[in-house]
Amino acid sequence: MAPGAAETSAPSSAAKPPPTLYHVSEPKFLGETPQSDDYRRFAGRKEVAIVIDNGSWNTRVGWSTESSPRISFPPVLSKYRDRKVNRVFTLVGNDAYADSNSRTAAKNAFDNDVVSNFDVMESIFDYSFLKLGISNDNGVGHPIVLTETLCNPNYTRKTMSELLFEAYSVPSIVYGIDSLFSYHYNGGTNGLVVSASHSTTHLIPVVNSRGVMSMATRLNWGGSQAVDFLTKLLALKYSGFPSKVYQPQLESLFLEHCYISRDYKAEMSGYLEMGTLDERDRVIQFPYTEIVKEQKTEEELAKIAERRKESGRRLQEQAAKMRLEKLKKKEEEVVYYHSLLERGKGETKKNFARMLENDGFRDEAQLEKRIKELEKSIRRSRNKDLGIEEEEEEEVPTFPLLEIADENLTEEEIKQKRAQRLAKSNYEARLRLRAEKEKERERQRLEAEKEEERRNNDLEGWIAEKRAMHEGIVAKLKERELKKTQLSDRKSLASLNRMKAIAHLASDEPTRKRRRGNDEDTFGADDDDWAIYRDIAAVNEEEEEEDEEMQTELKSLEAQLLRYDPDFSEDNLAGAKSDWNKSLIHAFLRGTRPFDPENQAEANQMHLNVERIRVPEAIFEPSMAGVDQAGIVEIAKEMLISRFTDEKQSERIYRDIFLTGGYAMFKGFEDRMRDTLMSMLPFEAPLGVRTAKDPLLDAWRGAALWSKTNVGQAAWKGAAITRAEYMEKGSDYMKEHNLGNVMG
Repeated sequence: MAPGAAETSAPSSAAKPPPTLYHVSEPKFLGETPQSDDYRRFAGRKEVAIVIDNGSWNTRVGWSTESSPRISFPPVLSKYRDRKVNRVFTLVGNDAYADSNSRTAAKNAFDNDVVSNFDVMESIFDYSFLKLGISNDNGVGHPIVLTETLCNPNYTRKTMSELLFEAYSVPSIVYGIDSLFSYHYNGGTNGLVVSASHSTTHLIPVVNSRGVMSMATRLNWGGSQAVDFLTKLLALKYSGFPSKVYQPQLESLFLEHCYISRDYKAEMSGYLEMGTLDERDRVIQFPYTEIVKEQKTEEELAKIAERRKESGRRLQEQAAKMRLEKLKKKEEEVVYYHSLLERGKGETKKNFARMLENDGFRDEAQLEKRIKELEKSIRRSRNKDLGIEEEEEEEVPTFPLLEIADENLTEEEIKQKRAQRLAKSNYEARLRLRAEKEKERERQRLEAEKEEERRNNDLEGWIAEKRAMHEGIVAKLKERELKKTQLSDRKSLASLNRMKAIAHLASDEPTRKRRRGNDEDTFGADDDDWAIYRDIAAVNEEEEEEDEEMQTELKSLEAQLLRYDPDFSEDNLAGAKSDWNKSLIHAFLRGTRPFDPENQAEANQMHLNVERIRVPEAIFEPSMAGVDQAGIVEIAKEMLISRFTDEKQSERIYRDIFLTGGYAMFKGFEDRMRDTLMSMLPFEAPLGVRTAKDPLLDAWRGAALWSKTNVGQAAWKGAAITRAEYMEKGSDYMKEHNLGNVMG
C-alpha cells in the first residue's frame, strides 16, 4: 500500500533522462456490485452471524463462516437529480462514484470516527443486506456483530440499536471494538494494541484477553488528518497550480507515495540534496489539456521571411533617404555660412557682429568653427557611403592671443583670450590624461607579463592565490547583499542604526537631549539641512560603483580559473551558485531538472519529496501539524512505564506491542515504533513489536472468528443484546465483554 523510501534511481548525468511520472488515481466506478444469489445456504441458520466492520474509511460486510467479507465500500450516500431524465437517484458506496455529479453530492455517515448521519447509515444497511441477498420484507433473521470505535458515545449506540431492532428486526446485536477484534484474530492475550486508523489513533492495553479501558488513550490523528495536512502543504507549495486537485486524488497520493522514516531528522536534513533527490522525488502528473500551436507550412514560412526582407529593404531605403536629406541640409548650411563670411568682409565690424548675432553666433571664430564641423561631418558621411575609412586626425589648436599682453587687446579680444586660456587648459588636461592612460596600459602589460611568468613557474601557488581572491570577493558581495536586504527591512538592526546615524548627522547638537516642552523640530528650515541626504545618496552611488568594479574583477578571476585550474568548473562560478535551477527552492518545487513554464505537462506536475516523510511523521510529533497532543510513542511510553506498576505484568505487555489500522501498512512504521520505544523503555526490556497480518481486514476477520466460536455459548449470551432485552430494558441497555466498550 505504502512504498519505501527508494524504489528506482535515475542516473546522474549532464543530460538526464525524463523522470518517472506517477499519475493521480481517483475512485472509479467499476460497475454495479452484484447481488449474492447463494443466500439459501444461510437462510434460517441463526447461528450464522452477519459481521459488519463499520469503519469511517470502509464498511465491510460478510458472513461469519467465511474468511473474507463479501462486500467492501466507503460509507457514503449520494442523492442527486439527473435533469436529463428528471429523476432522483440514490447511490451508496462505490456506486456514488458513478459520475462527477453523484461524487460531489456524496455524504459520509461518520463525523470523525462516530456515526452522526443515521439517514446515510440506514441506506448503508439497506445496501449491505440487499447485496447479501437478504430481503427485508420479514426482517433480518441473523444476529449482527458490529464494530465500533473506542468510547463510542451512548447516544450513537442507542440510535444504532433502535435502527437495527426497529427497522430490520434483528434477533441480537453484539458491539465490539475493531482493534480488539483484530488483536483477538492475531492470537493476542497480553499486550498494547496500537490502532492507527482513518480518523483517530487508539492505544488500548490488553491483560488476559481483556481491554483495560481505564488506561486507554486516544490521539486525534489518523489518515484523514494526514490527508488534510498534505492538502495544506501542497496548497502552500503550489499556490497557483493550474489544475483542480480533488480530495480522492490527495488520498491516493498519501497512500501510494508516503512512508515513515526510521530517523526523521537525519533523513530530512539531506532529503533535498541533488545527488540523491532523484531517488526520492516523485513527479505526480495531473490531467491537462495540451495547447496546440498552429504549425505553418514551408511555403507560409517562406512568405513571412520574404515579407520581413521587404520590410527591411524599405527601412533601409527610408534611412538612406533621411541621411541624404540631412546631408543636403548640411551642404546648404555650409554654403549659407560661407556666403555670410564673404558678406562680412565688406561690412563694418559692428554690422558684421549684428549679422552673426542674428544667426546665433558669438563671433567670427565661432562661425568658422561651425563651418569646419559641418564640412568634417559632410566628408565623413560621403566616405561612409563609399566605404572609405578615414583616420581621425586631431588638430593641434593654436592660442595666438595668449602671447599678446592685455594692454594691446580690445575688450572683445580680452574675452576671447580668456576663452583661449580655458581651451588650452582643457587641451593640456586631455594630453595628460592620455599620457596617464598610456602609462597605465604599459603598467598593466608589465603586470600581465609578470603574472604569466609567475603562473608558468608556480601554477599551484598562482591558482591558490586566485582562489583566495575569488572567495574574498564573493564573501564581500554576499556581505553587501545581506546588508542591502537588512536595510530594506524597516525593523532590522541595520536599518535602525542607519536612521540613528541620519538623525545624528542632521542634528546641530546631537548629544544634547531635548527638554520637555521644547520639542520644536526646525529641521529643514535651512536648505543646508538637506545636504545629509545628498551625502547619503553619494555614498550609495560610490557603493554601486564599487559593486560593479568587484563584479568585473570577479568575472576576470573566474575566466582565468576556468582556463588554468582543472578543478574549477562552471559549477564553482558565483553565478552558478545563485542559479535558480540549482537552488534549494527549485529542488523543493521542481526536483533536479530545469522547469519550462510553457510546457503544459510540467506546469501540471507536483513534486512530492519532503512531504513523503513529513506528513506521516505527524503521528509521532503531532505538534508539527498543529495538534496539541503528545505523539504515539510518548503516549505508549507513559502508559507502559507509569501506569503499570507490576513488573511481571509490564514485561508481558512489553513483549507484544501490536500495530493495526491503515497507518500500520506504511513501510517503516513497525521499525520506527521498535527503535523509538527501545530508546525510551528500561534497559534490556523484553520489547516485541508486531503488525497485524492484514491491518485493514483483521478487524472484520476477528469479529467473524469471535462470533463463529461463541454463538450459543456463554460468552455470546453475555455480550449479545437480544430483541427481548431491547424491548424490556430499552435502547440504552448494553452488555460489557472482553472485546467491547464499558458503560460510561
